[in-house]
Amino acid sequence: MIPTVVWGTGNVGRLAIRAVEAHPALRLTAVIVHDPAKVGRDAGELGGLDQRVGVAATDDVEAVLAARPRAVVYAASGDIRPDEALADLTRAVRAGAVVVSPALYPLYDHRSAPPEFRDPVLAAVAEGGGSLFASGVDPGWGNDVLPLLLSGLGTTVDAIRCQEIFDYSTYDQPGSVRDLVGMGHPMDYQPMMLLPSVPTMVWGGQIRMMARALGVELDEIRETVDRRPLDTTVTTRTMGAFEAGTQGAVRFEVQGIVEGEPRLVIEHVTRIHASCAPDWPSPPDGGDGAHRVVIEGRPRIEVTVEATDEGDNRSAGGNATAVGRLVGAIDWLVEAEPGLYDALDVPLRPAAGRLGRKQP
Repeated sequence: MIPTVVWGTGNVGRLAIRAVEAHPALRLTAVIVHDPAKVGRDAGELGGLDQRVGVAATDDVEAVLAARPRAVVYAASGDIRPDEALADLTRAVRAGAVVVSPALYPLYDHRSAPPEFRDPVLAAVAEGGGSLFASGVDPGWGNDVLPLLLSGLGTTVDAIRCQEIFDYSTYDQPGSVRDLVGMGHPMDYQPMMLLPSVPTMVWGGQIRMMARALGVELDEIRETVDRRPLDTTVTTRTMGAFEAGTQGAVRFEVQGIVEGEPRLVIEHVTRIHASCAPDWPSPPDGGDGAHRVVIEGRPRIEVTVEATDEGDNRSAGGNATAVGRLVGAIDWLVEAEPGLYDALDVPLRPAAGRLGRKQP
């Protein structure tokens, strides 16, 4: 079995602990935490399992990596700490580990990543012989392997649209929802996530990967953004009140322009409450969230994915699918050559050995 470390135990990390424990080819050997209050606690408790697994959490990164783990699931966030996350990732790769992570969006399509992200990873690969595969859900499989798979079912393809439609009141990360995205702030507040060029920084790599797989040349990548205020004050279960007149919904597109037309589109429709922007797209079943791919052409193909976890929560379900994609790639990466990989390199494979397997 492959000795595997989970680094971080937040919204993604606790799901990663469960995924590693459930995978027949992996063995959880260490859990790295940053919070001193978590040091010494059993991984089963931190991962929300019903039993202890006999692995105590530690904050001693050096000792964990000195043991030369074969794989590391890096689950700490890189959104507001990119330099620290990059240093952590390269440290693990330099230790010879196969590293999988949803952190650092520029590395999702490493061919277009700025040198300051790509070069340190390549240097770590050359020095230590490890590997890195960065991916997620959106950006991630919802904008790369899924639309590309569906495009192969068509006779002609005119355009591909990938949508994330979510009620962000289910997303247990108030700092990101309020400050990065802008929910609950006055309409003259400029959210970091909606600054010009930032959507392209996050999702542009997915547009480029789709174009590369489809064999088309992009003229350019464009962005559109629309924001709506709340008509009334709403109170959410996880993040409290959002006042009337403040931002309550965001809709943006990152468009891959081919021969003057937007042929590859990643669209987000995000609300803090269903009452805001009711004329914008909603999940087909009226639920809290969905990922949808629409292939315009002959035939027209539309597929909606609704994932749930942790009490039927769809945000947790989306995180779990991202974790499944990454953890499920570890044994393939262990057999591959050291390197920097993307979603077009790493196959999405059946859950071999896991059908009917009960999680501990």
